[in-house]
Amino acid sequence: MKLNELLKYDDIVIQCHDNPDADALSSGYALYWYLKKMGKYPVFIYRGSNEIHKSNLLLMIKCLNVPVSYEPDFDRVPELLVTVDCQYGLRNVTPTPAKNIAVIDHHQKLVTLPELSEVRSNMGSCATVLWDMIREEGLSVNGDILLSTALYYGLYTDTNKLSEVSHPLDKDMRDSLMINRSLINEMSNSNISLDELKIAGKAILDYVYCMNHKYLLIKADKCDPIILSVIGDFSMQTTGVEVCISYFVTPQEIKFSIRSCVKEVHANELASFLAKDLGGGGGHLTKAGGAINTEKLRSLYAGDSRGDEELIRDEFQKRLDAYYEMYKIIYAKETVLDTSDMKLYEKLPQTLGYVKLTDIFPVNTLVEVRTLEGDINVRLEEDMYLMIGIEGEIYPISKEKLEKSYKPVDELYEMTFEYEPQITDALTGERKGVLDYAKTVVSTGTSRIYAKPLDSYVKLFTAWDEEKYYSGTPEDYIAVRDDDPHDIYVINGRLFDRLYKEV
Repeated sequence: MKLNELLKYDDIVIQCHDNPDADALSSGYALYWYLKKMGKYPVFIYRGSNEIHKSNLLLMIKCLNVPVSYEPDFDRVPELLVTVDCQYGLRNVTPTPAKNIAVIDHHQKLVTLPELSEVRSNMGSCATVLWDMIREEGLSVNGDILLSTALYYGLYTDTNKLSEVSHPLDKDMRDSLMINRSLINEMSNSNISLDELKIAGKAILDYVYCMNHKYLLIKADKCDPIILSVIGDFSMQTTGVEVCISYFVTPQEIKFSIRSCVKEVHANELASFLAKDLGGGGGHLTKAGGAINTEKLRSLYAGDSRGDEELIRDEFQKRLDAYYEMYKIIYAKETVLDTSDMKLYEKLPQTLGYVKLTDIFPVNTLVEVRTLEGDINVRLEEDMYLMIGIEGEIYPISKEKLEKSYKPVDELYEMTFEYEPQITDALTGERKGVLDYAKTVVSTGTSRIYAKPLDSYVKLFTAWDEEKYYSGTPEDYIAVRDDDPHDIYVINGRLFDRLYKEV
């Protein structure tokens, strides 16, 4: 859905979920701002039995001029109702009758959506969805610092102080918004009430500790998601604790937050694993989080007479233990694979892209390369190159290996991916598109590898990055170059036959 599709309606009501949070308020604010820009006169409301009382949200509404009103008895039937940060028909939004319904959200799709809908479940906040949709209309919110600050705060709170930001569009919004930093700090420092401080203390006293895997599992009463990060950050200071998972339960979802202090456990990967088939999760290597649909988890235990609290704790522990026990860890710099049971392959002719990074910024520039898979931070050296794979994946390559394995062709590199990789000068903030500097190469077939299907899950620390691992599953391949026993990597099983043929 495009925002301009809403402009054929005149009588428009914007509604966020009951008991709105900062993301819901900022999302509705952004849509209200857009519609007013387009000459419309929308109304922005929330309903339910409780009026906003949290001090940070009251401060947000007052200082950022959020045009929302509490309408528990709203009885008008508008031409168009747009729900933001929620889905019409779920229990967390009081139903408002309307002639037409539209939905803009970032949660998992849980109901049949109307034709007018934009739900991006991989985004960290609904604020990001609205920011990107407004940007697609050729507008920028940076001319309105109050709205920009609201959008930033929506992302900030919905991702546990930005610790769970993973999608590059979330990062792009975070980095591009012009905000009132002092107001962000003021709202953040008004975030925890004395009652919530008690919730944090009570939760920490009732922890579950796994000595074998050195993780803490902590259940809190329902609270602002920020409290989960407070619990996690404090608990991680405990000797013998490498990972902490804190969570609370509502009838709709189980919200959880993860902290990790060891490179062998990426918090974002663990979050995705815990939420698999039940919700979604993501974030950073050390800080992440997510949400699980409560009904979906209960359905796993149909007929079980135990209470929800025990079922949920057991499912978390079951998944945590499975996560720790399923992976084999490989450190490429210290490992030489036995190739006797591996087949020899060579690359198929494949048109790919490559970039010489010093064509974009000068030698010695500290840059951040942003991709769909994550950010790469590096100081540029002469002859530093990046390859662009067939699905837009980015990986480093030396000049020697590039020249040995590929030959340049006189063709424009024109590819479209879900997210175009960006490169930013960390000092000046200047940003450029990687694809604008990409050139085309074709594999020569001289690049050979030994490879075989994985028989277990692995975490591979490559020779060029000893801090971040690459995960492999039994559907993938483990491979090593025939001319470098420590150049070990994982190849996506879905892509392997498109990239290599047996010699």
